[in-house]
Amino acid sequence: MRLVVVALSLAATAAFADDALDARLKALEGELRCLVCQNQTLAESEAPLAADLRKEVRELAQAGKSDDDIRTYLVARYGDFVLYKPPVKPVTYLLWFGPFLLLAGGVAVWLAVLRRRARMPADEAADASTAAAANADVARARELLED
Repeated sequence: MRLVVVALSLAATAAFADDALDARLKALEGELRCLVCQNQTLAESEAPLAADLRKEVRELAQAGKSDDDIRTYLVARYGDFVLYKPPVKPVTYLLWFGPFLLLAGGVAVWLAVLRRRARMPADEAADASTAAAANADVARARELLED
């Protein structure tokens, strides 16, 4: 009887340990990028490489490595790109600040166009000369067609 109780206790402890490990791995895989899909986390991806990386992360965790050790190992092997939220450092400045620079550039161009339009004179003489040139072109075309 004691043997059954001990066996059930060990099984429950192992199941709890597996659940804790699975929860830890899910959280860690949510922080890592699939190197194939690039816009999915390792946990979301169905790519074969993602499955291999999940297996590798599990093996490292079962070997007793901490989450930071696993991240450090993967960054050393694949670069900062493997992190879904890479750190802000000189190598990743363009990644972090590039979209804002493009947005600022677009706003600057838009404002320049608006200012240029505001400064353009609404000169009626220019409109009249354009209309006269268009009428002259039409008259010339009629002449050519009638000949």
